[in-house]
Amino acid sequence: MDICYFCVAIRGITSMPIMKINQCENHITVDFGMAGVLFRKALVADIPMAWDIIVQAKAQMAREDRCQWDETYPTYGLICSDVAAGRGYVLVEDDALVAYGVVAFDGEPAYQEIEGAWLSSQPYVVVHRLAVAQAAQGRGFATCFLREAERLARGKGVRSFRIDTNYDNLAMLRVIERAGFTFCGHIRYEHGRRQAFEKCI
Repeated sequence: MDICYFCVAIRGITSMPIMKINQCENHITVDFGMAGVLFRKALVADIPMAWDIIVQAKAQMAREDRCQWDETYPTYGLICSDVAAGRGYVLVEDDALVAYGVVAFDGEPAYQEIEGAWLSSQPYVVVHRLAVAQAAQGRGFATCFLREAERLARGKGVRSFRIDTNYDNLAMLRVIERAGFTFCGHIRYEHGRRQAFEKCI
């Protein structure tokens, strides 16, 4: 069932029967299996809360001695650029942002060279900078975000999904494994080496 809630108020729709609804690219996907959680493009007004989620994730990584993110990455300016480019997406529950991430279709330069081999050479979607608000962790929002990104990609005819993370990001590695990705090798950024995964969708 496809419905675009263009310029329609979202409040109150969680009373509808449980179902999954896709929509046009710029509007909202509702996954009623997550009790009315909304997946949509991030707005400029979302940037402060999205940044707060990123800051929370950085602080957690620092406490746990993990080195994927630090004071130099990601930056506030990068989040602003994500949103301005239409690549930033959020999950919203009860008017509060519970997750932020990038869903991109224009390729990742670091993926051009891999210590290993990708499953395919076709166009792909990639998710970057995925973080869940600390108060919302443990409820499956990261998995929900990946599922919605996959659905968005399939709607565009894209049949490959790539993602990477650090070796010590155990929570994300579990999410990636449960989502059905295959380990393909290692890629490198300026800020470090990452484990790379692909899923044919």
